[in-house]
Amino acid sequence: MTNDKWGSVRQRLLKTVGQNNFTTWIEPLELQNLDDGIAVFNVPTNFMGNYVGQNFSDLILHELNMSGEHVQRLAFNVAVNSPNRPAASGQPLFEVIQGSDGDTDVAVSATRRESADTPAPAASEQRSAGKDTLEGLQAAPLDPRFTFDTFVVGKPNELAHAAARRVGEAGPVTFNPLVLYGGVGLGKTHLMHAIAWELKRSNPDLNVLYLSAEQFMYRFVQALRERKMMDFKHLFRSVDVLMVDDVQFIAGKDSTQEEFFHTFNALVDQNKQIIISADRAPGEIKELEDRVKSRLQCGLVVDLHPTDYELRLGILQTKVQQHRQTFPDLKIADGVLEFLAHRISTNVRVLEGALTRLFAFASLVGREIDMELTQDCLADVLRASERKITVEEIQRKVSEYYNIRMSDIIGPKRLRSYARPRQVAMYLCKQLTSRSLPEIGRRFGGRDHTTVMHGVKRIEELKQVDGQIAEDVEMLRRSLEA
Repeated sequence: MTNDKWGSVRQRLLKTVGQNNFTTWIEPLELQNLDDGIAVFNVPTNFMGNYVGQNFSDLILHELNMSGEHVQRLAFNVAVNSPNRPAASGQPLFEVIQGSDGDTDVAVSATRRESADTPAPAASEQRSAGKDTLEGLQAAPLDPRFTFDTFVVGKPNELAHAAARRVGEAGPVTFNPLVLYGGVGLGKTHLMHAIAWELKRSNPDLNVLYLSAEQFMYRFVQALRERKMMDFKHLFRSVDVLMVDDVQFIAGKDSTQEEFFHTFNALVDQNKQIIISADRAPGEIKELEDRVKSRLQCGLVVDLHPTDYELRLGILQTKVQQHRQTFPDLKIADGVLEFLAHRISTNVRVLEGALTRLFAFASLVGREIDMELTQDCLADVLRASERKITVEEIQRKVSEYYNIRMSDIIGPKRLRSYARPRQVAMYLCKQLTSRSLPEIGRRFGGRDHTTVMHGVKRIEELKQVDGQIAEDVEMLRRSLEA
């Protein structure tokens, strides 16, 4: 084998293992000779040869064979001029053997074995130790409750739902990847599971792999440890649809990011669909490599916005219908669902859990679900979700948003340019704080509570007919709750 051909193999290895691994472990290797299916490399130390044999042998064997050479084994020798080389007969210190089943095993040479304290394990024993590590890769289990039929659609999530529906139809790949991002409990995982269920229903033969980023990282580390990187690459790059949940967890894990990057490229090149979820936009994930961010941003990136009151109420109404199948005789008093939708505003999971607790408690004590029972049963949840936003914070945020002075919001001026922001601030104080109407009125220059009521009602009416007001209120609410 010529040095030029080994040089081209090294370049391909560089792309596979990354610059850091290449510089540390591959670059110091010197090809001594290649004869009778054995590639012999000079290495500076015993440790380096052993580490390369354990962790990179399958990659090197694969690339050598792809270059046209028929190589079955790798052998490593400490260089003749190295002080680390033991006095031996000149045979390689150890070899890496590739069996007919594609597994690789390290076997210490006869000279080395004679001087060892314990004999090296047989190849068959070492194969069995790593057996079943990556064979039969199983996807993460899908929750049967998380389908498109059970997903409640509202303005904050309608775009994400439409994009997920399109991908679930398994038609031509129009945007790749699809990235769904948003805070905790907004429906990312629900949509991911729904896509997987829909793909399996419409095309049972489709190879769909859904797993978390943590599982991807675990399997990558496992493949390195068991020297099965080629199996890992083959399994992950042979899927038709790859779905990775909570991708932010690979941030800061350089080797995992590198392998994810190459897997991503390989699948996109084959026109295979990739679906990703994260807790924030790809560009905002700290310690995520720029090239990974760039790949994630090249497709359709969709934000699941925080839920609004109408969506939370719709979710509660849907869940009530489901709970009635288990508790058909329980009654819910008017105003309870509206109260919960107002008070528990940040996390849908907490909202659903609160409703489940209510139904269970009411069935045990044999009572109707009214406001008294709700407040008693959910005292801790309501306390934890109580809004900590202050009236002063809302006034300051609104004045900055409309570019007016805070004194103008509190003051007596009734100009439209001041009155409308003042009403918006009153509305947000009513929605986002636990202050009473008289208290809110006092914070707005000593105004009467009826003035606050009028302002709140006016904004509620305008939200239905004036898109700009609705957008202003939503932007301010999200900014205050962030």
